Amino acid sequence: MYERITIGKLGEDLACRYIVKKGYKVLERNYRKPWGEIDIIARADDGTLVFVEVKALKKSGRIDLEPEDNLTSAKLKKLKRVCATFAAKRPEMVDETKGWRIDLVAIEIPDEMPSPQRWWEKLTNRNKNYVIRHYENI
Repeated sequence: MYERITIGKLGEDLACRYIVKKGYKVLERNYRKPWGEIDIIARADDGTLVFVEVKALKKSGRIDLEPEDNLTSAKLKKLKRVCATFAAKRPEMVDETKGWRIDLVAIEIPDEMPSPQRWWEKLTNRNKNYVIRHYENI
């Protein structure tokens, strides 16, 4: 369980860094409601309010499983509900012409990573050995 939480946190940190480099501004992280959570709430450079779902997966010998596979239809349904609730409670954050959208950032973390305490150091060096795929408006 500890490793799963650590990979999730690491994935969210990497996703934040990635979207900031793309021009997004991170507004909030880990917004929780009893029925679900939004990993990252951000504003895209065009003014759109973006809810970012992060799926990180430590790659092992299984080549048939991708981080994206962990976003089930049930999870997406819960996510949409939380996002709609957030947007309704904070209409001032939603640009009337741009609206809001949900993005998915999928991150593959190599299996040969060192101990969890060293992951961040290893993954954020110049020779990044993780893979990020960004899907806009899922």
